[in-house]
Amino acid sequence: MNNDLSLLDLIIGASVPVQLVMLLLLGASVASWVIIFRKRQVLSRARKMADAFEERFWSGVDLAALFGEISKREGEIGALENVFEAGFREFARLRQRRNIDSNTMLDGAQRAMRVALNREMDRLENHLSFLATVGSTSPYVGLFGTVWGIMLSFHALASVSQATIAMVAPGISEALIATAMGLFAAIPAVIAYNKFSNEVERLEGRYQTFQEEFATILQRQAHLDD
Repeated sequence: MNNDLSLLDLIIGASVPVQLVMLLLLGASVASWVIIFRKRQVLSRARKMADAFEERFWSGVDLAALFGEISKREGEIGALENVFEAGFREFARLRQRRNIDSNTMLDGAQRAMRVALNREMDRLENHLSFLATVGSTSPYVGLFGTVWGIMLSFHALASVSQATIAMVAPGISEALIATAMGLFAAIPAVIAYNKFSNEVERLEGRYQTFQEEFATILQRQAHLDD
């Protein structure tokens, strides 16, 4: 028996169930890394767009002019811009109606901003649940492959009269590869999920703060109209 089996030889020589487990874990790992790189870009872009819009918003620009600028812009706009546009659009629409009090205008604008904010948060949280699933289940999937491989190795000993460690070592080695692959898939997914969840939570708090501040501005404007 060859005692110098390479890692590839062990994988190729593994039983079909163990190979399926390895293939599943490999696919989960690749998908996780794709999501990690994309989510990193999305969150980085979200922070930069929020910084740019807040600087523009608090520079003293006319809100109606800012709304017109955002409405005419082509391409993707940031989360804060979406929240602002939704709130200002609804406020302006209600403002044109007769016999609409300030509280009704403000409530309508706040509802529109909450809807826009929820939409943005759904977009930012997209695929985070996949990372959480990979992080929590991959070790157990790998452990299943390990248990199965070890079980087959010891089962094979029943047909021999004298068992040696050299006879079961390859089977146990290929089984342990499944555990290693499970950890390889889980650890980056867990780290990324915790990091991205924290960043999304911070962005959500930032968006909610802007929403409240903008609602205060609209409230002052509504009272002036009264």
